[in-house]
Amino acid sequence: MDATDVPRERYRTVAGREILFDSEGFLWQAEDWSEDVAEQLAAEAGMAGLSFTQWKVIRFLRDFYFENGRSPLNRKIVEGVGMSLLELERLFPDGIKYGARRLAGLPNPKKCM
Repeated sequence: MDATDVPRERYRTVAGREILFDSEGFLWQAEDWSEDVAEQLAAEAGMAGLSFTQWKVIRFLRDFYFENGRSPLNRKIVEGVGMSLLELERLFPDGIKYGARRLAGLPNPKKCM
């Protein structure tokens, strides 16, 4: 089996629903997201729960995505939530790119290039 034979997406049951994910664990469709999905993904990442501040970041990411049709750049996130990049990175075990954006149900940054 070579790299072209590896499945690029797969369905998983998350929060009682069948949801399509890409090979890196990002939701294929942002519309499949729910707060329950975010909570389960956070638990899978070893997070005991999502804090008020983490929810603030997740909601900002989702609002920006649906208002602008794309994920925000890091500087827009910093401006939007009033935190430093370092503070944001510390909030999520896998950082902004693979932590916050994945929990927010945004598309894989690699697809957005």
